[in-house]
Amino acid sequence: MFGLTRCPHCLAASGGNRQGMTKKPLIISRADEQAVTIQNLSAEKWRFYMKKVCAFLMAVLIFGACTAQALPAMPEVSAPCAVLADINGNILLEKNSHEKRPPASVTKIMTMLLTMEAIESGELKYDDLLTVSEHAASMGGTQVYLEPGEKMSVRDLLKSVAVSSANDACVVLGERLAGSEDSFVSLMNKRAKELGMNDTNFVNCNGLHADGHITSAHDIALMSAELMKHEDIKQFTTIWMDTIRNGEFTLSNTNKLIKFYPGATGLKTGFTTESMYCISATAERNGISFIAVIMGAETIAKRSADASALLNYGFANYTKVSLMPNSEKLSPIPVNMGKKQSVDITLKSDSDMLVDKTIVKNMERQIAVEESLNAPVQKGQKVGTLTLKSGDKVILESDIIACESIERKSFFDVFWTCLRAMLMKPENK
Repeated sequence: MFGLTRCPHCLAASGGNRQGMTKKPLIISRADEQAVTIQNLSAEKWRFYMKKVCAFLMAVLIFGACTAQALPAMPEVSAPCAVLADINGNILLEKNSHEKRPPASVTKIMTMLLTMEAIESGELKYDDLLTVSEHAASMGGTQVYLEPGEKMSVRDLLKSVAVSSANDACVVLGERLAGSEDSFVSLMNKRAKELGMNDTNFVNCNGLHADGHITSAHDIALMSAELMKHEDIKQFTTIWMDTIRNGEFTLSNTNKLIKFYPGATGLKTGFTTESMYCISATAERNGISFIAVIMGAETIAKRSADASALLNYGFANYTKVSLMPNSEKLSPIPVNMGKKQSVDITLKSDSDMLVDKTIVKNMERQIAVEESLNAPVQKGQKVGTLTLKSGDKVILESDIIACESIERKSFFDVFWTCLRAMLMKPENK
């Protein structure tokens, strides 16, 4: 389980060890170098000092409450491996995130990713009809019972993978993109390396158990984030129930969060006796999205509960902050000896960022840019820095860059500029 971090200030405020507290007289104040104890107080002094004690205890309680708010408790997760990430794949919480385990059908996230990339590049179209091979039809496990020689559209094959976790449909897509399943698996491993999935080795395209077919919760978060960049995939991953073959075959989503978790957008479940229950769950609320990865849960119920707990934690404790509000604009920078007098500037990365809600109120934005630039100026040239800080802590730094290239004036440019200035100079009257 994720461990809870107890704030040291709370421990200090609560008095630490309680042993022996009643064995010594409580010293309230000191006068003339003599301790005044509770036993010696008059009734009037007793009321006076008790007010002091109550005020002190109230301060302790208020301080403790504020500290607890600043350090929200992490959720308990029963599964051996888990990750909470933002939609860009940045890890927010982790538990044994790099432990290598069989992922079962969560493997299909990579199959869907390569399919979506092929569709968006024009290599594949949703309406393309693909022919089922003997090999594809021979797949066991979850399937849509494709027959050798049967033709099915890319749209229905992808729907079958995303909704019903069809092993046979995965192979049909892989064979179309690479010629064979083995060649497609090579593409999967190549793409995994490009994404930094260093804990991963794929042996097949659907997640049926095989020796050496492994990944980690960390790597699943990375490929999930990459797949979710393709907005079109949500038309499949958010389906609860649908049909293929002109309504003759019903598909039911293996991810129960799609129906029961508010804002769920996907993504993929998996189970074998070796992997146990796995999931990469995605959800979006108010423009904020998270990825919760669970590996090795004991039951479907525990898998769903663990994923829900992580997603709940994300929505409760993080918010989105704009690096540069729409109401603000960076002023152009003057360019010395440039063919243009100034250059517009912008943030190199102006995407919103996710931050802990407890630091938002104390966050400040600092902008430092060059007062002027000497031509030539190159497009993308760094001209300053935007820094987000909370107190002394730097949350993020983003380069400020030039929006365009500006050439340096030539000798003749300067000459004609001076000549025009002289000719246009008004006569003195």
